[in-house]
Amino acid sequence: MIAVPSRHRSLTLLGVVLVIQILLLAVQIRRERQVRLIRVWAVELISPIQRAGVWSIDLVKSGWGGYVALHRTREQNLQLQSELDQLRLRNQELEGRAAEADRLARLLGFRQAHTDVPMLAAQVIGASPDPDSHILFLDRGSRDGVRRDMGVITPDGVVGKILAVYPDTSQVLVLNDKDSGVGALLSNTRTQGPVKGTGDPLLEMEYVSSDEKIAVGEAVLTSGQDRIFPKDLPVGNVVAAQPDPHSPFMAIRVKPAAQLDQLEEVLILLTRQDINLTQGGEAPAPGGAADTTAAPAAVAP
Repeated sequence: MIAVPSRHRSLTLLGVVLVIQILLLAVQIRRERQVRLIRVWAVELISPIQRAGVWSIDLVKSGWGGYVALHRTREQNLQLQSELDQLRLRNQELEGRAAEADRLARLLGFRQAHTDVPMLAAQVIGASPDPDSHILFLDRGSRDGVRRDMGVITPDGVVGKILAVYPDTSQVLVLNDKDSGVGALLSNTRTQGPVKGTGDPLLEMEYVSSDEKIAVGEAVLTSGQDRIFPKDLPVGNVVAAQPDPHSPFMAIRVKPAAQLDQLEEVLILLTRQDINLTQGGEAPAPGGAADTTAAPAAVAP
């Protein structure tokens, strides 16, 4: 037991007696609804402890539940992200197939609209690694009847000419290569002048007199004078034309009609027979007879 000094024993005894008396009174006194006062005190004393305990337990439960929910949410997010990535890849694949189907349908439609003109569909399978060279590789070669200097086109217009031929593949010198060119003319005035590649996206039309009136947007067509392409195939459109201060000729810049930087499928012309593009593939225009000197060699197996 705790030792209490003698001088404080009376006060301690008095305090104990008072506490006992108060407790006895609390037991005897009843408040409203016959609830004893000591019970009220006990409830008031214990209630904060109970509330603190319940709050602590709820906090722990909430924290644990939040952790578990967060962990599950993270797993679900990772799964959804993976599914989203797969759907994006699938969507890109379907878009690529749809674009390919559209291109092939357009190519087939163009081919069927000109069944009287011998031509061969080919797929672009590669390109020259030299940035200064615009050369494409096709999956058609001499075994398919391809010969050097045959014209290559798309439904939009001129692409270039066959540069080299191998048994199963061939090379195309694209129109915007510095060494490439095509005989051309202006659609409005029928003024002729060669169109040369520059190595850049735009082409140049040369040897057109400064006296010519050339409108921006005017179509440039093949002239047929190079004996590679038939006459009146789209080459491009004039985007700039102004007199050259250093020569008596115009400085003319031409945007290619064909999308030379997005080629995937092309058509190889096996003959120089004229193609009438203005009548949607009906009978060739008058004067569009085949070049009999080129056709036999072109269609030989």
